[in-house]
Amino acid sequence: MASNNDRKPYDLEDRTFEFAKASRTFAKKLPRTIANIEDAKQFIRASGSIGANYIEANESIGKKDFLMKIRTCRREAKESGYWLRLLDCDGQLEPARAKLLAEAQELMKIFGAILRKSEE
Repeated sequence: MASNNDRKPYDLEDRTFEFAKASRTFAKKLPRTIANIEDAKQFIRASGSIGANYIEANESIGKKDFLMKIRTCRREAKESGYWLRLLDCDGQLEPARAKLLAEAQELMKIFGAILRKSEE
């Protein structure tokens, strides 16, 4: 196993991709109720949109475009947390939901920090 000095910094594109993948894995395990089906669709869209908008931000055509895409990333991370809280899951899935909620909140903070630094 590599030491901390040998590991490359965690790439935000990779991190948002892993969040979207974990979100899909979680959604597949949810009980199939009408509410869960609809809420899971929204959750899946929002969780995938974070990374997609971050990729677009990195390819932006100017600072204003970059800031708009980063704001969208932050908004989609917040929305992911909202849909996660609405999803009805059994006790076995609760740890997975808590982990995803924590990551959504962390992504919100990261994109908020990027916004603050970029607006200076």
